[in-house]
Amino acid sequence: MRYFVMVAVGATLWGCWSLFLRPTGFSGPQSAFLALVVMSLPSPFVLRRQALRDRRATLALAVMGLTDAANCALFFAAVQRGPLSVAVLTHYLAPLFVALAAPWVLRERRSTRALLGAPLTLVGLALLLGTPQGGVSDSWTAILGGASAIFYMANVLAAKEASRSYSPLAITALHSPLSALSLLLVFGREAIPPAFDSRLLLVIAGGVLCSLVGNSLFNAGLRRIPTAAASALTYLEPLTAALLGQLVFGEALGPLGLIGGIIVLASGAWVASESRQPARVSETPASSTGTG
Repeated sequence: MRYFVMVAVGATLWGCWSLFLRPTGFSGPQSAFLALVVMSLPSPFVLRRQALRDRRATLALAVMGLTDAANCALFFAAVQRGPLSVAVLTHYLAPLFVALAAPWVLRERRSTRALLGAPLTLVGLALLLGTPQGGVSDSWTAILGGASAIFYMANVLAAKEASRSYSPLAITALHSPLSALSLLLVFGREAIPPAFDSRLLLVIAGGVLCSLVGNSLFNAGLRRIPTAAASALTYLEPLTAALLGQLVFGEALGPLGLIGGIIVLASGAWVASESRQPARVSETPASSTGTG
């Protein structure tokens, strides 16, 4: 039971990012850069020369560095823009995208549930975005969240290949410096938050708690429980984020939005929990910033 609790607590911590991001007012690239720097801290302690000899796994780790930079910047921008429920639920299209892409990329068996779940998820998103509070802001939040899901899909697939030779903590830590560098190359000074600003501590604390601690708990529990169960438990992240949006930031979904959110959550959990042979961990965010 304790391993299920570890996975559940890890996923719940991922859903708490808004508590650290919203008060700072930092941009998506700034928040992502800080979080990735924090995630890079264990790098000197997890780098193994033997793993570097696996060129395919090392290349996958490099690809992950690029895709996670885009994933983090887009997702954090969606969280900052809000509403949280829209940002996180559109980001959680990623497990559906992974299930659809896995047969082509990882040569897994085609997912019947993914094919059935895709239109259901679209219906749920339509209800979610069609609530009275919707509009331009919600649409842009959904676009940012959905775009982050595409890159997160690529991130998960790359992490799966990297796991051939790298441990979960090594994957998390070693791709992060490249991701941070990628943000600097694309956004330049816009990715660097103000120096000597007390708000930096909030994002750093979020990186430690939501990313390093959340990932460590999740990955430790994942080793001892079925992948399908862990996949379903990851949906505690959007549930936590949606609850925080209502309780802390006063964001109300409305009846149709609530129904839409439930459809998205239920459809995603149903797709992610489908049993596949051979078993894969690619449905679960095994190595990320802790954004699901």
